[in-house]
Amino acid sequence: MLHMMRNLELERLVLAAMSLGIAKRSIRLMNNYARERKAFGEPINRFGQIQKHIGDSYAEYMAGRAYTYDVARTMTLDATGGRVDSDGVKLYCSVMGTTVANRAMQVMGGYGYCGEYQVERLWRDAKLLEIGGGTLEAHQKNMTRDMSKMDDFL
Repeated sequence: MLHMMRNLELERLVLAAMSLGIAKRSIRLMNNYARERKAFGEPINRFGQIQKHIGDSYAEYMAGRAYTYDVARTMTLDATGGRVDSDGVKLYCSVMGTTVANRAMQVMGGYGYCGEYQVERLWRDAKLLEIGGGTLEAHQKNMTRDMSKMDDFL
């Protein structure tokens, strides 16, 4: 049982890291596209809504990265007990990865939706990571149950 629980914690950390990779690639793609694509004679990265998509995506990516790295740094391989954070990091990063990929698709317009561009595949992969390793609702349930047993979790 110990090994099975440890494997679940590791799996969720790995899925969070995969979501980070998807978000990072999506940010690069949308940033490059917004720099090159012009509308009304100027790059679209000069428009507020595009700036919001890129800025929010970067900030959320960096938050997820910090959380993931912290969980990886503090996780021990010889004991369980980090389920609140292994669930939490997977919960946050998988949703963040999907959101960032969705924003990249939005910035790229119709091109983001086309299969010949990477964003469409990144979005599909990100959405799958929300489900793999346990659904979002399962993580929320696990976290709430485990936190109710703790006196001091923050």
